[in-house]
This record gives sequence, C-alpha cells and structure tokens, in this order.
Amino acid sequence: MCQLNNLKYNKKEVISSLFWKLLERGGTQGIQFIVQIVLARLLVPEQFGTIAIVMVFITLAQVFVQSGFNTALIQKKDADEVDFSSIFFLSLGIAVILYVVIFIFAPLVSNFYDDEILTPVLRVLSLTLFTGAFNSIQNAYVSKNMLFKKLFRSSLGAIIISGILGVTAAYRDLGVWALVIQQLSNQVSICIIMWFSVKWRPKFVFSFQKVKGLFSFGSKLLISQIINVLYMDLRTLIIGKVYTKSTLAYYNRGEQFPKLIVTNIDGSIQSVMLPTLSSYQDNKVRAKEIMRRAIKSSSFLLFPMMIGMAVVAESLVTIVLKEKWLPAVPFLQIFCFSYALMPIHTANLQAINAMGRSDIFLKLEIIKKIVGLIILFISIPFGVIYMAMGSALSSVVSTFINAYPNKKLLNYSYLEQWKDLTPSLTISLIMGGIIYLYNFLILESWLILLLQIISGIIIYIILAKVFKLESYNYLLNIIKQLMKKKI
Repeated sequence: MCQLNNLKYNKKEVISSLFWKLLERGGTQGIQFIVQIVLARLLVPEQFGTIAIVMVFITLAQVFVQSGFNTALIQKKDADEVDFSSIFFLSLGIAVILYVVIFIFAPLVSNFYDDEILTPVLRVLSLTLFTGAFNSIQNAYVSKNMLFKKLFRSSLGAIIISGILGVTAAYRDLGVWALVIQQLSNQVSICIIMWFSVKWRPKFVFSFQKVKGLFSFGSKLLISQIINVLYMDLRTLIIGKVYTKSTLAYYNRGEQFPKLIVTNIDGSIQSVMLPTLSSYQDNKVRAKEIMRRAIKSSSFLLFPMMIGMAVVAESLVTIVLKEKWLPAVPFLQIFCFSYALMPIHTANLQAINAMGRSDIFLKLEIIKKIVGLIILFISIPFGVIYMAMGSALSSVVSTFINAYPNKKLLNYSYLEQWKDLTPSLTISLIMGGIIYLYNFLILESWLILLLQIISGIIIYIILAKVFKLESYNYLLNIIKQLMKKKI
C-alpha cells in the first residue's frame, strides 16, 4: 500500500500523473462523447430535459455526501488510514439519510414540474449516492498517491460497460430509462473496478477528532460547493419550469460539448495540480511556478478548441446530432466563450485550496454568486438565450474575483495572469478567423467541417512555432520525453 504521510512529488511523478490523468479523461470522455451522440440520435430532446432536472437534485445531494472532505484529505499533508476510513463512514451515513429524504419527497418534484416520470427516475438514480460516497474516498486516495494509471483503467472499463448498456436500452425503446441505466451502471461499474484495482480498504475505525480536524477545512468547501451547485443549476430549474423540456435539453446540450472538452483537459491538469501545489504550500515561489505552468498549458490547449468549436458549431451539430438539435447551436457558441475562461478560474481556486485557505474560497463563492444572481434575474425576462449570455458575463466577472487573492498569496496578479494567457488567445483568434472563411465555400457540410478541423490544427501549430510560444515548446518536450521513456 502506498504511504500517505508527507508526500512530495518530483517532476517525473507530476508529468507521469498528468499523462495518465489526461489519458483517463480523454479515453473515458471520448467514449462518453460517442455514447451521448448515439443516445441523442436515438432519443428525443424532452427525455434529456427530464434527466437534466433530476440531476440537479442528485448533484446537490452528492455535495453533501462528499462534504468537501475528499479535497480536505488531499490537502492534508499527514492524512492517514484513520482519516480516510472516518470520512468514508461519515459519507456513507450521509448518503443513507439523503437517499431516504429524496425517496420520500420525489413526488413533490413530480408535482412541481407536472411530470410523473420524475418520481421513479429520481428514486432510482439517487442510488448513485452510495457509490458516490465510496468513489469520493477512492479518488482522494488516488490523487493523494498519484495513482492515476489505475484510475484510467477503472474509468475506461466503467464507461465501456455503461455505454453498451445505455445504447442497448435506447435501441430497445426504453426512452428516458436508457439514460438512467447508462448513468447508474457507470457509477456502479467504476466503484466495483476501483475496489479491485486500488488497494485502499476502509478499516472499521472512526475518529471524531479526525473528522473535526478535516471539517475545519472541508466545511468551508462544503458551503462553497452547495452555493456553487445551487447557482449553476438554478438556470436548469427555471428553464425546466418556465419553458419546455426541449428548450432545457437544447440549453444543456449546447453546454455539454465545450464542457466535455474543458473537463477533460483543464480538469486533468487541475486534478494533478492540487496535490502537487499542496506538497509545496510552504514554498510560494515554487507554487507560483506550478500555477503559471498550469494556466499556460490549459489555455494553450483550450483556447483554440473553444474558438474553433464556436466557428464550426452549426455544421458540427447538424452532422453529429442531426437537425433536430439545431436550436442548441447559439447556446453552444455562447458556452464556448464561457468555458474558454476556465483555466484562469480553476488554477486560481486550486491554488487557494492548496494553500489551505478554504475561508477565502468560501468568501469568493459568495461574492461571485451574488453578482451572478443579479445578472441572472435581470436576464430571465428576456429569454433563455439571454440567460446563457448572462452566464457568460458572470464568468468574465468571476475571473477578476478568483484571481484577486493570489496577488497576495503567491504574488501572481490578474494582469500577470492575462499576460501569460494572451499569446495563446491571440493565435487562437487568428486561426478562428481563417477557418471561419471556409463557411463560404460551396461544398458539402461534412467536407467543410473536416477541412476546418484539419487546417485549424495545422494553422495553430504553425502560428505557435512562428511566434515561439513557450507553452508549445514545453508541451512538445513533454511529449518527446514520454515517447522516449515508458510512463
């Protein structure tokens, strides 16, 4: 079993962990993307709208189950077996209580949205609370010990199993239950596979003292996460109630594509960044270097993808999802802009957590949500498109708020951060402007899309080489190292 105490990570371990985390995200999210495309072509938008409403309640419940303790376990330098086991049993107990609550009150949700199917769907999907309690501790252990190679194998196996089951159910005309089967089987599968691939096992010990110590850090994250989930999903609840489930599905589908890419790339970098930064929390100079590298690398990869996706949005949706999903195009373009800013959000927040300042994290969440709610309620009367635009505006404002504390914590100012982002943003905009002109060609849509993707990649790489972008050379060197030496 890997040692939990006083971990320190060298460059090789960080690069190796990042490689396997990217592979895990890329492999699983890639397959998940394909599965979702197949399901979107087989099912109707209303069924996705139903699941979107249900997931709001389950996501909120999962926040209580994890309670910020999984991050606290990663952040704590000397976390031991008693810490992990205590948090596991606490999370499991919370999952039992919340499942009973959801089971009892599910009919009220159905009555509010005037849809009887919500009751059984909510009750069945809430079973993921139990696997979530286990998975959160397993993932904390994996992150703490940089065992991302094992996570890759577990996640890949689970997504393949759940994808097959979900698509099979859709072909058998099970409707919304195909989506339920796909999500539930994924959580159960990854829990079972992780049990056999990761050596951590809960011990029958529980320490109130350990929980109390972790709670001082985790409680602030819990409140922050509750605020964040309620804020992020408030639009879903409003759209699902005021508008049709189809409109909600278009909104969510437009968000899904850019979110999938950002979660894959930036999420992988930040997952490795938190334990790495935590191990250097006493060395602010080194911590700043790690944070800068994370921002530069994420933006170099994400800016061209988001700008490129916004340019090809209509062709992409038509070819991949069929014309019935075309109303999702404007939402996709708006969310591409919003998610392009994610590196500056996550890097700053992870740095704050790694420094042990969950109190600052909580204050930032409260400020951002107050600003976001003001923008949301102003936009509601103007329609769903303006609600999405309001979300993007909130994202821009939040970059200022998230970056502010790190001027003092790590001497890394907002202007300095944007100075690091500007080279990647500039060449991404140039690339986007060039491939946009392809839309005027008199060719088949699929051929134009293919030309835009291929030439976009080539143009971006050429511009990166011409302008000698540091991030390009850094990532290129990492790739060369990985090719020479087995991870």
